[in-house]
Amino acid sequence: MATSHQTADAQLQQARELDARYLMQTFGTRKPVEFVRGRGTRLYDSAGTEYIDFLAGIGVVSVGHCHPRLVEAVQEQAGKLFHVGNYFFSEHRGEVAERLVTLLSAGNGDVWKLFFCNSGAEANEGAIKLARRWGRIHRDGAAGIITATQSFHGRTLATLAATGQEALQEPFEPLPAGFAQVPLNDIAALEAACEHPVDGSAPVAVMLECIQGEAGVWPCTEEYLQAARELTAAHDMLLILDEVQTGMYRCGEPFAYQTYGVVPDIVTMAKGIAGGFPMGAFAARDELADVLEAGMHGSTFGGGPLACAAAEATLSVMDAPGFGAHITETGEYLRSCLGELPFVTDVRGRGLMVGISLERPCATELVDTALAAGFVLNAPADDIVRFLPPLIMERDDIDILMQALPELYAKS
Repeated sequence: MATSHQTADAQLQQARELDARYLMQTFGTRKPVEFVRGRGTRLYDSAGTEYIDFLAGIGVVSVGHCHPRLVEAVQEQAGKLFHVGNYFFSEHRGEVAERLVTLLSAGNGDVWKLFFCNSGAEANEGAIKLARRWGRIHRDGAAGIITATQSFHGRTLATLAATGQEALQEPFEPLPAGFAQVPLNDIAALEAACEHPVDGSAPVAVMLECIQGEAGVWPCTEEYLQAARELTAAHDMLLILDEVQTGMYRCGEPFAYQTYGVVPDIVTMAKGIAGGFPMGAFAARDELADVLEAGMHGSTFGGGPLACAAAEATLSVMDAPGFGAHITETGEYLRSCLGELPFVTDVRGRGLMVGISLERPCATELVDTALAAGFVLNAPADDIVRFLPPLIMERDDIDILMQALPELYAKS
């Protein structure tokens, strides 16, 4: 009779063979683990091995794996209605919009309106369309979008053109025109870009991540983001903040821009908004949102009943007293612990979005070694490790990792 480990090995081998035979290999070689179950900050593979998750599906599983309130909400909605389309009203959509607008308005009192979609790339596409529509009406057709080098805004053609990474862009050229990149945290370069055309068109918006996640967790300085707000206002331009990875309390506040003391014109969000169920949205100030008229934008699945049920449950968990404070405090503890490791040369980030630089380029090997030891980490670069744990992460989980990291690093 086959043992449970033999069965698990066979199951993993089958997954590998099916993946290789039927799926486009755009993700390269996947890690040799098949996760089949999760609870809180823990994941379990097909052999029953337990892992502590410090990646949360790339910042998606915000309230932990299979949170009871989220599971109950999705199960209940699945038994009632999967999909109806945006020609009709449906449950939860308005309630989720109200919750998100309340979070966006915290501390500023602005009125916002949202559009629901399915991913961060779609949210950023919508933000670009909205900015260019506004530029056509209010700025004599201004359409240029200024972004930052090393930024990441998505993999559709327009969001790839906005992304400041040539290696990702080159295979798909020619890309849509009208995008220009400037170095992050270089105020002089940003100011100069605001004064010059982009592919023959006046710039209409600056689009930034408060913290560049995919590049390795590189934050905007407070001076830079505040300057971006001042420069866009002075040049009658819009400030778009891509909060796909930094939003939904990831940095301690509902949105990272709220930790910087600025208020943008357009905000994009996705990842943690529905705790693991696909969902995205972009929001704009009330008077700006109205430039998108009926028929100018749409989504078959955006804001559907299942996604909105998941989002409403997720946001209700985040609404608990002290939720943001816990993230801030736990993030400070994580950064403090990482800063004490002798092989770590730099620690950066806010809340539970943390990146470290290593003294030697062994991040991929460290991630693999850690996975074999029961820890899920991520290496966005050869010498960088990124931490995006579930927002319910506790100090005890961090302590377990810190005790193991020195030996894991030595083996890498």
